[in-house]
Amino acid sequence: MNIKSVAVSIGLALTLVGAPASQAGEAEDRIAQRLTEAVPGLKVNSVRESEAKGLYEVQSNNGDTIYTTEDGTYLLTGDLLKITENGIANVTEESRAGSRKDLMADYGGKGVISYPAKGKEKAVVNVFTDIDCPYCRKLHDEVPQLNEYGITVNYYAFPRSGPGTASFNKYISVWCADDQQAAMDAAKAGRSVEQRSCENPVAEQYRLGGQVGVTGTPAILLEDGNMVRGYVPARNLAEGLGIL
Repeated sequence: MNIKSVAVSIGLALTLVGAPASQAGEAEDRIAQRLTEAVPGLKVNSVRESEAKGLYEVQSNNGDTIYTTEDGTYLLTGDLLKITENGIANVTEESRAGSRKDLMADYGGKGVISYPAKGKEKAVVNVFTDIDCPYCRKLHDEVPQLNEYGITVNYYAFPRSGPGTASFNKYISVWCADDQQAAMDAAKAGRSVEQRSCENPVAEQYRLGGQVGVTGTPAILLEDGNMVRGYVPARNLAEGLGIL
């Protein structure tokens, strides 16, 4: 084969290699457009090929994961599971964890009410909390124990009743207090807190909770992006984190 033939062959090979990426990009754009047109108010955060052949994974603004065919016609909701040598793996949850981790990193912990670990910090948990939620209060009672284990607890606002409600305004009062920890402790114990108002991140954190998929409280978000939904005793949480 002469040099010209080799050059033509290489060029053809590069064209063939590049084609799937271009086609994939076109499919992703097509899927995003079809979904946003079909579902009013839906915002598509990302579209990518799923590891399951023939399906694309779509991450939306409300934290839901949608699977669709390449042409965007057929949709599936729910978790995608995979049989592995170690049992059943939840592919969708692994993807959600990665997305949550990125969203939390982008937010950067602005305006959290933090209860730092005692001594050497061994882990950090981000808790989306509702002051009036009974199980949130139960978890709060064990925050000192978590701190003794070396776990820092960062509170993010997620008043389940939503903006403009008494619970939402109560969180604002706690956040605007001169001593946020003391106000949080009082509110979680059911004691009254002085009503206050100031520029605050409560609404922003509430929206962040929706983006990472919080549906109830407490929602405990781990550093790797995995979420523990609901109350977990302090010792069990520490054991799960590999601290005890």
